[in-house]
Amino acid sequence: MAGKEKKARKPAKRDEKGRFVSPINGQPVPDSPASKAQRFQTGGERARQAGIASGAARREKGDLRKLCQLWMEEEVATGKDGEKITGGQMMVRVAVKEVAKGNPRFWELLRDTAGFKPVDKVMVSEVEPAVIAEVEEMVKEAGE
Repeated sequence: MAGKEKKARKPAKRDEKGRFVSPINGQPVPDSPASKAQRFQTGGERARQAGIASGAARREKGDLRKLCQLWMEEEVATGKDGEKITGGQMMVRVAVKEVAKGNPRFWELLRDTAGFKPVDKVMVSEVEPAVIAEVEEMVKEAGE
């Protein structure tokens, strides 16, 4: 095995138009549309395209967020006594009606929106319980 050397790979042949040609019959090798777009891209080019796509997605989400905020501030209906109702007020009224019907999802929505969402605790199993108790005690003291 020590005497065997790897054969160097021959570079692919191209015709005068820059297309790959078959080593068997010299005919151009057809490209699929998908492979054509990605075949000759470097890592930097792919990263650039991914960054552009990511930015477009973030802008789209931001636009949707702004649209929702505008709707929540905008007058969307008039109440029975002629009061103007904004989208946010209407959303809260619908959520309260759903809570009255017993829908727990809307109860959670109202609780979380009001700022009373409980904090999730995550326990790491590899840490000794004494260390966890010590950290929790320090956090408790800092909060006082």
